[in-house]
Amino acid sequence: MDTQVVEEKKQHVDFDTAAFVDDDREAMARMYEETLKDFTEGSIVKGKVLEVRGNEILVDIGYKSEGVIPAAEFEDLEKVAPGDELDVLLAEMEDEDGMVILSKEKADQKLRWERVLEHYNEGSVVQGTVKTRVRGGLIVDVDGVDAFLPGSQIDVSPVYNTEPYVGQTFEFKVLKISPERQNIIVSRRELIEERLRVKRRELLATIESGQMRKGAVKNITDFGVFVDLDGLDGLLHITDMSWGRVKHPSEMVSVGEELEVMILDVDRERERVSLGLKQKTRNPWDDIEGKYPVGSRLRGRVVNLAPYGAFVEIEEGVEGLVHVSEISWTKRIARAADVMSVGDEVDVVVLGLNKEEQKIALGMRQTEANPWDTVQERYPVGSTISGTVRNFTSYGAFVELEEGIDGMIHVSDMSWTRKINHPSEILEKGQTVQAVILEVDPQNQRISLGLKQAQEDPWNTITARYQVGQLVQGKVTKVASFGAFVELEEGVDGLVHISQISDEHVEKVRDVLDVGKDVEARIVKIDRGERRIGLSMRAVAVPEEEFVRQQEETMPEGLRRGEHMVDLAGAFDEALGLSEEWRPGEREPDRSGGRRKHRKDRRRDEDDEDA
Repeated sequence: MDTQVVEEKKQHVDFDTAAFVDDDREAMARMYEETLKDFTEGSIVKGKVLEVRGNEILVDIGYKSEGVIPAAEFEDLEKVAPGDELDVLLAEMEDEDGMVILSKEKADQKLRWERVLEHYNEGSVVQGTVKTRVRGGLIVDVDGVDAFLPGSQIDVSPVYNTEPYVGQTFEFKVLKISPERQNIIVSRRELIEERLRVKRRELLATIESGQMRKGAVKNITDFGVFVDLDGLDGLLHITDMSWGRVKHPSEMVSVGEELEVMILDVDRERERVSLGLKQKTRNPWDDIEGKYPVGSRLRGRVVNLAPYGAFVEIEEGVEGLVHVSEISWTKRIARAADVMSVGDEVDVVVLGLNKEEQKIALGMRQTEANPWDTVQERYPVGSTISGTVRNFTSYGAFVELEEGIDGMIHVSDMSWTRKINHPSEILEKGQTVQAVILEVDPQNQRISLGLKQAQEDPWNTITARYQVGQLVQGKVTKVASFGAFVELEEGVDGLVHISQISDEHVEKVRDVLDVGKDVEARIVKIDRGERRIGLSMRAVAVPEEEFVRQQEETMPEGLRRGEHMVDLAGAFDEALGLSEEWRPGEREPDRSGGRRKHRKDRRRDEDDEDA
């Protein structure tokens, strides 16, 4: 029906034109040519809806042929009716069917862009709604035109999740407009920063030290908290958060939390403000001396452990240190963590106080009786005790008498007969031993023990078991340059001098005797006071009667005077190379008939020969 109307109009026009005279026809042609000049591709023209056809809209733009617009460019086709006037963009003059291709969508976009260029410049403040997320930022609808909001320009602090911004309406600052690319870049961050700068200047003009201000926790670091004071950030240092111990600011506050803080210091040139939280309350150290005098007993909570001790909180903001040496009277404590944990409730005594440095020395062992005060009653001198070998030193062994109470056995008090160079020669760790209390020193916390004193001295009855002239069996235990030591029984050794080993000349003892060899010898000397037994292997072959008769003639002159009978301790030293003392005379005869040599020279010669 509408098509017929158009055809009738065209026929009517043609009819009227035919009626024109030549001059009028030429004028009409010129007018028509001028009209066609307005129809150029890319231009926006007015059009009137003629018909809605399925997937396209027929529009009359006053051109020689109608134009069509894809129905997809209309959000709601039901609202489109014949006779509606539209602004459309002339996309193509004629298609294959001779129809003009129009676009309402492109016309709207172009008109919107022109309006934006007309109303906004770079630096203008615009309002827009975030449409969607894209790589690197967000797309913002500004008066129907898409603008790009870079991720770095969303807020003053980094934004890692942009999803909550979609659908939100904000104000933005126009950073750049590119007409050629029809591109707009906006920033929300710059607008916020500008407004914050204004607020900051206003706040700095009125803020003063000592004021109370409200703010929100903006950021938490290891060293403190940044609080937003409505446009100005202030630092609440960790040391100003509480009079007590704060390991980390997050223990007390959380991001976004509202706080009331005290202004401690203002630096207007650098725009920095220092804040305090603990200053809102009284300093507990102000009257500390009156509350906790030295000697007072308190109960506190362990709040921190260090290798050297434990920090105990006796009230909020007041801590004292219990040094490891003040934890126990008797226990050997290397670290405080070995006997207590953070959070433990403990009893302590104030040992010292320094108000200026805010330090309190505490003791835990002072809450109990000192076992060393009564140690003399429990371990009187001369009594015999039983204990466990706990540890060795080069000079003795420590024996645990009770938990935390040790006694020490010196190497010189370990054996009646042997020279002990190290306690491990006769003792083992963990071994239970019987010992005698020799000395108790409570002041220095020392107890001296004797191992040998708990045993019978074999030399007290030596003459009951051995007599001069007696033949004995023994085992060589040590070999020295001057002779050999022979063990007659446990703890009792005799010495066979090199001159008494054989009737033949012996140049080196080790050529004749080895350690572990069983030998027979005759006792030629017993000195109980000096703990000496002299042996002679040469005298074994002498008959008993002959030995008694010729005893004086058989023994060398030096041996008869006792000069060859050495203290066994000294002889052991010589055997181990620990001493140079050995006196059967400083010089010994050269039995080959040559000149006498000094004993040290002879030993040096022997060492050279061994080498």
